[in-house]
Amino acid sequence: MKRYLKLTVSVLVIVNTQASLALDVPSMERGKYLMESVVACGNCHIARGDKGQPLFERGLSGGMEFDEPVFKAYAQNITPDPDTGIGRWTNDQLAKAIREGVRPDKSIIGPPMPIEFYRHLSDADLAAIIAYLRAQPAVKNVVPKSKYNIPLPPSYGPAVKDVKAPDASDKVKYGEYLANIGHCMECHTPRDGQGMLQQANLGAGGQVFKGPWGESVSRNLTPHTNGLKDWTDVQIAKAIREGVDRKGQHYKPPMGFDFYRNINDADISALIAYLRSLKPQP
Repeated sequence: MKRYLKLTVSVLVIVNTQASLALDVPSMERGKYLMESVVACGNCHIARGDKGQPLFERGLSGGMEFDEPVFKAYAQNITPDPDTGIGRWTNDQLAKAIREGVRPDKSIIGPPMPIEFYRHLSDADLAAIIAYLRAQPAVKNVVPKSKYNIPLPPSYGPAVKDVKAPDASDKVKYGEYLANIGHCMECHTPRDGQGMLQQANLGAGGQVFKGPWGESVSRNLTPHTNGLKDWTDVQIAKAIREGVDRKGQHYKPPMGFDFYRNINDADISALIAYLRSLKPQP
């Protein structure tokens, strides 16, 4: 009897420990969904060929060039390669780099990495993304160091911790959360001469992007007549997921249609609800 009780207690301890671990282990499914849909890190960090074509077989090993008047930056290798990627970084160091823009050597990550928006990432979603990155194949790829003609900030703000995502039942708030972690406004808000986002004109579009595709201009996402006021939800969803406007014309990169096509119906609905809540901008 004593042996049975001891065995029972041991089993209970094992079961309880496993249950606790199961709660603490980030959701790989969630990480995969975020990375392959709304967060779309691969839109910049997937290795690229000479004509900008994605080299999917080389994974998130970086190298994409961003040649702007104020900087010449390169998307870094974020595979678990120990020498050229993030293989030697701890989870805490990786979290700090993503959400606060600080590398393990204390240096600041500059644009176009959208740190201001990634600061909104919830703890749970951040952990899920890190779990996904850890599970990727390690690819050795040396990426050039980015160069900036503008001073980088000493920091993007205080340390970020204890962030929870809004309840998905509040479509506007949750849609804003998705738009933030998907850094939609990073491209769809005009910038001043110093490259800073004009927050008073949030969502008004107008940024010009040059690349192998030629030149593209981010459109107005606000409910203005120059924006999405007369668009149906179906038309907006098609534009986000497929890169096709309501006249059937295809948009150009750098919008990540290859990723956004995977955004589920609930999240698309929340994103549209948020966009319709924006202040109309001409």
